[in-house]
Amino acid sequence: MLKSAKQRIPPYQTKDGSWIRELLHPDHHAARNQSLAEAGVPPGVTTHLHRHRLSEEIYHITQGSGVMRLGAEEFPVQPGDSILIPPGTPHAIRNSGEAELLILCCCAPPYRHEDTELL
Repeated sequence: MLKSAKQRIPPYQTKDGSWIRELLHPDHHAARNQSLAEAGVPPGVTTHLHRHRLSEEIYHITQGSGVMRLGAEEFPVQPGDSILIPPGTPHAIRNSGEAELLILCCCAPPYRHEDTELL
């Protein structure tokens, strides 16, 4: 499948504690070398510190505000911000706002639960 419709894709809970909706993933779509998902973090929630052994990840904030932890660094994020997360880099994000924090997540190679290591 070359096109997906967000409203037809059910969300699920990831190992880091956020909910995620796989918008394009090799298990369900024609994408082969990457995946694109929308993740949500409720107000006041922080995802579990984790890393991906293989995947390079990009977060693009589309709604809400938060604090990103990337390695030893922490910094605020808001809509329009994009964050590169190299493979093996510990990361977590906290929703510091009052609205749900929404993030587009691109992973290459594609996201896999078994590539996620909780720290």
